[in-house]
Parts: sequence; structure tokens; C-alpha cells
Amino acid sequence: MEWLEVSVTTGYEAAEAVADLLSRYAYRGVAIETGPQGWEEEQVIVKAYLPADELPFAHRQRIEEALGHLNQILPVSAPVFRTIAEQDWAEAWKERLTVMHIGRRIVVCPSWLTYEPAPDEVVIRLDPGMAFGSGLHPSTRLCLMKLEELVRPGARVLDMGTGSGILAIAAARLGAGQVLAVDNDPVAVRVARENVAANGVRELVRVVRGSLAEAQGEYDVIVVNILVNVIVEMIQGGLADRVLPGGAFIAAGLILGQEGEVSTALAQKGLLVVEKDQIEDWVCLVAKSRDVFPDKG
Repeated sequence: MEWLEVSVTTGYEAAEAVADLLSRYAYRGVAIETGPQGWEEEQVIVKAYLPADELPFAHRQRIEEALGHLNQILPVSAPVFRTIAEQDWAEAWKERLTVMHIGRRIVVCPSWLTYEPAPDEVVIRLDPGMAFGSGLHPSTRLCLMKLEELVRPGARVLDMGTGSGILAIAAARLGAGQVLAVDNDPVAVRVARENVAANGVRELVRVVRGSLAEAQGEYDVIVVNILVNVIVEMIQGGLADRVLPGGAFIAAGLILGQEGEVSTALAQKGLLVVEKDQIEDWVCLVAKSRDVFPDKG
């Protein structure tokens, strides 16, 4: 299968608007990446992917026109369209990935490499394929570190927007009793299921295709690593209501300066942000029930 990559260079201020625009067409996924070394610090690359035969010429024109209008307000580059084969994508990942130590005990190891873990290490063997979530991105690393702190033996965990399944697998390997991994992208669901099986946690992790409607129940830990507007919509739609008393809500995928929107949405649902962690310009928030902190109002 061939895939079409749509790439746009812009600043942090416009990144969310560009990602939202592209997501209307590229429902297979949108990623925000920092630029290569030597770029201006405020620049990022917004990339979107979908099967090459699902973006007709008329849609390309609409994307170009919409970005042109946005460029009158904030600096946004013209989109670059590039066709890539799935095999080329996989090989590109293999060139970039290596064994990564994250937090105190987590080790992310590409499936094609060998690694002998220390007795207390939690190893996640990963083949990201066409899905996002390799452990390379600061947001993913932040989520892994928070899961290491918050997941208790037997915990119920919800991973919204699971991508490659890395966070769901980590939760299971850290001792969670049940993990629900949800994604609306069929490619991500397939890849996540393959990674769950490869890590021997199929009895603990259930991967389903869908969104908020499929994430029923209550959870000790909810982790959502998506775009800020999607996180806010999900919180307002009831996602935050599914945190069990004493549980935690982890929100990541936020660029520095966007955390206020999420904090406000969580506060309206009775959750108080108790931790803010940052790697480069990426932010991760941890919120808990206000009932746990009555002195903070």
C-alpha cells in the first residue's frame, strides 16, 4: 500500500490550527514534530498520513487554500505532498529507533533488536509500523514516566488514542489488571494488537476501534496523548468523569502554553492538576479529584 504524507512547517502558535485543518482530511493520523537541529526553536513540522488513493485532487486544493488563508494570520508553509510505500515507512523507523531507557525501569526495545534486561526492568518490544507512538516523542516519554509512577498492581487503565499501543503495553507490564486501548484509526488498531500480542499481554490489554463511546466504565488511570483540542472535547464529553475516586488523569500531547485549556476543562469536571512535567516544549499534566485535596477548594 502507498501512503500520502502531507507536511507543513509552521510555528508553535499555529501548530494546533494546522493539525486541526489536516485532521479533517487525514483521519489516519496527525503528528507534530520538532524540526531538525539547526532550525529556529519555534518551528515545528505538522505531518498527516492517509492512503494515497483517498485524497483526491480537489481535497489537495482545499488544503492548499485553507493553509493559504491561515498564512495571512500566522506564518505557515505551503504543504508538501509525498507518496511513501509502507515498506519505506517501516525501514525509516528501523533507522531511527534504538533501545531507549525511560524513567527508572522502562526499556523500549525495537522488535528487531536484542536486549538483555536487568531483573527489575520493564521491557516493551515495539514495532510501530504505520502507527504513532514509538517512545521517541517527548509526549510519549512523559506519559511512560507518569504511568510508571501511577499504575498500581491490579489497576484499571484506559489509553485513549493508543497509536502503536506502547502506553497500554507499558501499563500492563507495570502491573495493571485491565487495560482498554482505544483508537479510531484501523491501522493503529491493527498495529497495537500485533504489539500487544508480541509483548505477551493479550489477556490484560483489549484494543478496540472507536472513540469516547467505546471507553465505558471507570478507571484508576486514564491517559490521553493526542491534540489539545481533542483532549478538551473528550473531557467535556465525559472522559474525566470516568476517573475512579483517588485515580489520575494524564493529559499529554500539549505544546507549552496549551496546558491552561486542559486545566480549565479538567477543573470544570472536578479534577485538579497536581503535576506538570515538561520535556523540551512538550507538556504533560496529571490531575486528580478535588475531593482528595479539599483544602485547595
